[in-house]
Amino acid sequence: MLSVNLASLPIVEEMISRKEDLNIEVIKLENGATVLDCGVNVMGSFEAGKLFTKICLGGLAHVGISISGSLDNKLVLPCVKIKTSHPAIATLGAQKAGWSVSVGKYFAMGSGPARALAMMPKATYEEIDYRDEADVAILCLESSQLPDENVADHVAEKCGVDVSKVYLLVAPTASMVGAVQISGRVVENGTYKMLEALHFDVRKVKFAAGIAPVAPVIGDDLKMMGATNDMVLYGGRTFYYVKSDEGDDIENLCKSLPSCSAETYGKPFLDVFKEANYDFYKIDKGMFAPAIVTINDLRTGKLMSHGETNVDVIKKSLKFSQL
Repeated sequence: MLSVNLASLPIVEEMISRKEDLNIEVIKLENGATVLDCGVNVMGSFEAGKLFTKICLGGLAHVGISISGSLDNKLVLPCVKIKTSHPAIATLGAQKAGWSVSVGKYFAMGSGPARALAMMPKATYEEIDYRDEADVAILCLESSQLPDENVADHVAEKCGVDVSKVYLLVAPTASMVGAVQISGRVVENGTYKMLEALHFDVRKVKFAAGIAPVAPVIGDDLKMMGATNDMVLYGGRTFYYVKSDEGDDIENLCKSLPSCSAETYGKPFLDVFKEANYDFYKIDKGMFAPAIVTINDLRTGKLMSHGETNVDVIKKSLKFSQL
């Protein structure tokens, strides 16, 4: 059985050894846990964002950064590129932000390998038939605050490991690393919608790849939450290789998967969030998806695509000006 925690540990160790090069800080807590600050009190970097994203994906994906991400002849943004041969485990078994870490006054959305030890949430792991077994727990936190010993103790208890084997990586939404790792969810947005909204068995997705622009750092966490989501919803492109069973309607899956199928499509995500009274659970699940989806049905050999990129919404989201 693949272990997302053990596969990610060498990447964590690389980040620790390259902390100065990556513009990150490594903090050893009194209880022995290790915190990697990737953007709270430091600047971070593109390379730190790439490695952070690889860890979110459980070490089971190739992550690259491109500077050739031209959306049209006026707006050019860097892009993050994802390739994985283990889509269900990498994206839903690790990368999915499925753990709301709440300890005292501390709160963060948790993603990454440690979820597979704590089974957060249990239903996801039952759907993909996966659970990790490892003596180390690696959790990625989206937060503007660094966790303390109480948070590390909580993670250790939930994961069943010694607290000295807990690694907590932290990046705010409004940071370079935050922007990269959220765009790096482009493939996961598609697998999430397949499972949660369309009830498709994601274990049939054998390979996946995706690319999405990376948002510039344009403001606080709230503004960046909107901008980073728009990068995927309106600029993300994905490719899924699906081994279908007879009776699977892959054409309908392809038509239903892109973000353009959602009722709220066409608005910047921050506007949609405001209309939902800042409650994620009131937002149509169909909104969380890539802009363009291409599917290769490995059983029939058919190739199909649906969706479109929407540069106008991205420009509106970023309040872009051509000077």
